[in-house]
Amino acid sequence: MRAFTQHKGIVGPVDRANIDTDIIIPKQYLKSIKRTGFGRYAFDAIRYLDEGWLDKPENERHPNPDFALNQPRYQGASVLLARDNFGCGSSREHAPWALDDYGFRVIIAPSFADIFYNNCFKNGLLPLVLPADVVDKLFKETYSIEGYALDIDLETQTLITPSGEKFGFEIDDFRKHCLLNGLDEIGLTLQSADKIKDYEQQRAQKEPWIFNVINRALI
Repeated sequence: MRAFTQHKGIVGPVDRANIDTDIIIPKQYLKSIKRTGFGRYAFDAIRYLDEGWLDKPENERHPNPDFALNQPRYQGASVLLARDNFGCGSSREHAPWALDDYGFRVIIAPSFADIFYNNCFKNGLLPLVLPADVVDKLFKETYSIEGYALDIDLETQTLITPSGEKFGFEIDDFRKHCLLNGLDEIGLTLQSADKIKDYEQQRAQKEPWIFNVINRALI
C-alpha cells in the first residue's frame, strides 16, 4: 500500500449528500478483484447521461456536462470534496478502489459511512472529516477560484488553503501510523513474520499431529 505523508492537489467537488457506493462504482462493474481499472467507471451513473456497462467504448459515452468532475477546470483533481454521509450503502471495497484509480488521495466530507471510512484507510486513501461549516467554505472557494488546491499534512494533521488558512483534523493514532508507513493488514502482519515463523516451529515440535492433519488436508 502507498504511504501517505503529505499531499497537495486540486479539489474536485461532488456537491451531494448521501453519495452511496453504488453511485461511486455501480454494480455492473464489480467483476474483478484486481483493484485497478475502476477509475474510468467512478461516479458512472451521474458522470454520464447514457447507461454504462463493462468495456463499453469510451467514444460511445455521453458525459454529463453538469457533473463537476467532467469540467476542464477540475481535471487532474486529487482531493475530493463531498457532503454528509459519503460512501453509504453497500460495503463494496471497489468504491475506494475506484476513487484511488481515478486519482484521488484525499476525500473531505462532514461525515462518512463507517465501512467505507474504514476501507479507505485499508487502501491508502485519507478520508478527512471536517465540520460542515468548514466544508461549506471549501466548496465556495473551490467554485470561485479555478485551480483551487489544498495542502494536507498528515503528520501535523493540518489542512492549508491557498490563502494560508489552516484547519486541524482528527485521526485515530493507529490509522495514522498505518497510512504514514503504507501498512495495510497484510503489511502489519508481515512485520511479525519472524515471530509467526518461530511460533509455528515451536507449535510443530510440541503438537506435530496438528500439522500432520493440516498437511493431509492440503494434499
